[in-house]
Amino acid sequence: MQIELLQYLKCPVTKEKLDLQTIKKAYKSFGDLQKEVIEEGILISPSGFLYPIIKGIPRLLVESIDDYKDFLSKHYADFAKSLERINNNYRDVIEYATKKNKKTKKSFTKEWSIYDYNTDRTWEANSNEMIERFYLETKETQESLNGKLLLDAGCGNGKLDDLLSVTNAIIIGIDLSNSVEKAYKLSSNHNAFYIQGDIAFPPFDFSCFDLIHSSGVLICTKNTELSFSILNEYVKPAGKLSVWLYHPRKGFIHNMFNFLRNYTSKLPIGFQYHLYRFTLFPVSYVIKKIKGNKQTKNEMMISIMDWFSPEYRWEIKHDVAKSWFLNRNYKEITVTTDEHFGFNIIGNKN
Repeated sequence: MQIELLQYLKCPVTKEKLDLQTIKKAYKSFGDLQKEVIEEGILISPSGFLYPIIKGIPRLLVESIDDYKDFLSKHYADFAKSLERINNNYRDVIEYATKKNKKTKKSFTKEWSIYDYNTDRTWEANSNEMIERFYLETKETQESLNGKLLLDAGCGNGKLDDLLSVTNAIIIGIDLSNSVEKAYKLSSNHNAFYIQGDIAFPPFDFSCFDLIHSSGVLICTKNTELSFSILNEYVKPAGKLSVWLYHPRKGFIHNMFNFLRNYTSKLPIGFQYHLYRFTLFPVSYVIKKIKGNKQTKNEMMISIMDWFSPEYRWEIKHDVAKSWFLNRNYKEITVTTDEHFGFNIIGNKN
């Protein structure tokens, strides 16, 4: 973790400022720049919440005190006292977050573990295409983003955040899964920061971001409008919110796949991977190659996992999404891209 990130972080539950206990430092290369970073540590709230830093990643999940209990008990002298205090005051919140996130964490950790940073594209886009798509979706430019604070809410493999270094913006990528570990390890941009966190409990101050972009994430939460409403609270006045959502599609195959995933998504994630690998993948591979699709094998498998494995996969009509912006006093609401599977919509906050 770059030490500069600390100024933006708050306890995701109480919004208190976090103190840092450093355990281990290291040096990380960002291109030609060498920086001292926090490899291991603990972020501590006055209320007693403990959030470990492991492999350079702040683990700012509500349930981190349970998920990383062994690490915390080993490195924090008053762990037992803090745990008792948290259990007395916040155990119900922790249990809610644990139950809510359990399947989704496993699903997307597995999905992005397939991705090869050296050979695979992200949703069939190479690096230049990713940047151009981002500008198109957000109606921003390299110049307009200079000096701004951006949140990539559900950053997945984190590659976009690293690529945005050309803007001189500060980019924070947050994801529920462990995908942020590799994103941070391979990042060459010292202005890109990565956090393991939950967009239902963002670990930041309210009204702090100039731009929040969430691509294909809100539709994988239990309540898409609620997730939208939460992100809205972190956009500055005059800031921008940008979301990419699935929209409903007609077609027998599409509807059949959605019907099947109602059952397959409930299976253990490891079993799902092998099930799709030996059933859907061979058929998909042959059909896509006949059609001239240039996806790699990994890209095809990620697409299959992304459709079938998430616990939730909602499809939202354009006018419904627009109403979410209108109800929260946004202006200049625009559908910036409208594609086969989904669309991007933005609004400027009053």
